[in-house]
Amino acid sequence: MTDVVIRPARPDDAPALGAVGRQTFIDTFVAGDGFAIPYPADDLTAFLDASFSPEATARKLAEPGAAWWVAEGPDGALLAFANAGPNTLPHPDGRPGHMELRRLYVGKAAQGLGLGTRLLTLSLEWMEANTDGPLWIGVWSGNLKAQKLYAAHGFEKAGEYQYPVGAWLDDEFILRRG
Repeated sequence: MTDVVIRPARPDDAPALGAVGRQTFIDTFVAGDGFAIPYPADDLTAFLDASFSPEATARKLAEPGAAWWVAEGPDGALLAFANAGPNTLPHPDGRPGHMELRRLYVGKAAQGLGLGTRLLTLSLEWMEANTDGPLWIGVWSGNLKAQKLYAAHGFEKAGEYQYPVGAWLDDEFILRRG
């Protein structure tokens, strides 16, 4: 899809970014053709609202030191996004001055178009230009496809932690490059 434009996210993208994030999370982790993680309904709702409401997304877009990019289709619809910023992963070697790829989401209809790789490459370039330390990624322990993609870009497993989805705790891997 050569007519997809990748650009920095703008404040007015918050509602669409939240909607893409919410639906991509559901499609990837909850739906039967995804990983089908059996999150309790209350935990899932609390997580989705805290993570992807327009207000939460607008706050995250305004975070100092963070960067967002969107892949926009020819009709103006957002198809995918990436977000990087100061490291927040709980690793003893991690520092806030290091950079973390926080989210790389490609909507179901846009998967297979190479947008994830394009956004990852752009994010990694930005992260390297904005830190003198290692780069970090947190990834769900069961997402082997994402782990393989990150390994191909030089990331190695450096630890584990639990990521809260409401009160539910997902087992996550901490990946590091550099």
